[in-house]
Amino acid sequence: MGTPAFALPTLARLCAEYPVVGVVTQPDRPAGRGRKIIAPPVKEMALAEGLPVFQPRRLRNVEAVERLRAWSPDLIVVAAFGQILPPEVLRMPRYGAVNVHASLLPRWRGAAPIQAAILAGDETTGVTIMQMDEGLDTGPIIARQETAIEPMETAGELEERLAQMGADLLIECLPDYLAGAITPQPQPEEGVTYAPRLPKEAARLDWEEEAEKLARQVRAFAPRPGAYTTWAGKRLKVLLAVPMQAAAPEGSVPGTLIVQGGEPAVVTGGGLLVLRQLQMAGKRPMSGRAFLRGYKRIVGAVLGAP
Repeated sequence: MGTPAFALPTLARLCAEYPVVGVVTQPDRPAGRGRKIIAPPVKEMALAEGLPVFQPRRLRNVEAVERLRAWSPDLIVVAAFGQILPPEVLRMPRYGAVNVHASLLPRWRGAAPIQAAILAGDETTGVTIMQMDEGLDTGPIIARQETAIEPMETAGELEERLAQMGADLLIECLPDYLAGAITPQPQPEEGVTYAPRLPKEAARLDWEEEAEKLARQVRAFAPRPGAYTTWAGKRLKVLLAVPMQAAAPEGSVPGTLIVQGGEPAVVTGGGLLVLRQLQMAGKRPMSGRAFLRGYKRIVGAVLGAP
């Protein structure tokens, strides 16, 4: 069970190592400016592998549960599926259900652990293979693996690394788990944090914040949906930025765009945020230096102003 690209390495490794009886993923949905109906990445891989695909709108429906029961799975593997598994589904396989989660549980339970770790300034994160129960990422731990978060790493880059780490760790521990040689350990009661799904509005940059925090926000929302501000009534995405502890010009207010070392930089509540890559609405991404050449009148403007 999985939906986005994060689940692809797990599905690929399972197909190579075990007989997969079927794949459950979210329904096709409209996406992009044209609102074209798009299939989830997991569906595309499953069809390419010749696997049966089931896309229930609600897994809790009786018909959905019976469809799964007809497959008679020995084990359910979940990786970023996007729906809560009802108790009758969790109890269905003789080996239960296991989840590939992109954090070191119990830190960052929930739908957006990668973004949450970057926003919080965590220096490390990792993947957890968990035996699922009825709670939100509360089940006992089968295996965990830690990794450092690189200083400039974006959510997209970190997700790609964790997806592969999670798939590898799953395949490494599954034989012992299925043989009963691993006893899943309850999660510690201390250190629990939550990472709920983030609304798109959370990507809006507030220039009253410090540059360090804003740089993490840019990384956490890259590449999608992209941290943003506004200028001249249009959305301006900030795709790459670095903080700089430098004094702002006298009298400038947070949000003021200046030139720093030939690059655009914004005055913040603490330091400057140097904008390395930008994208105006409807335009292609460009470097900060190229942006200055094409939009000279932005210098001195206050970004995000009404």
